[in-house]
Amino acid sequence: MEEKILAELQSLKQLTLLAAKSVLTFEDAVTLTGLSRSSLYKKTSRKEVPHYRQGKLLYFDKKELEAWMRENKVATVSEIQSEALSYCATNQNY
Repeated sequence: MEEKILAELQSLKQLTLLAAKSVLTFEDAVTLTGLSRSSLYKKTSRKEVPHYRQGKLLYFDKKELEAWMRENKVATVSEIQSEALSYCATNQNY
């Protein structure tokens, strides 16, 4: 029980520190994105995710990483319906 509480406290400490950072280490980026270490490393090697390299170390700009995570938004049904109505209203063929 005590070990579980200590693990939770360590997790909270890590998340609190992560919130205050603007430049993230590789491990911070893994935590923020929820990707596995190997998946994130593959994405950096394929240049699919914005990152910086200092020697062998990888760094990430938190805002760039968050923007990358939001790139492929899936439209809601109401957004699609609104777009369809707008298209029909502006492209009437009489």
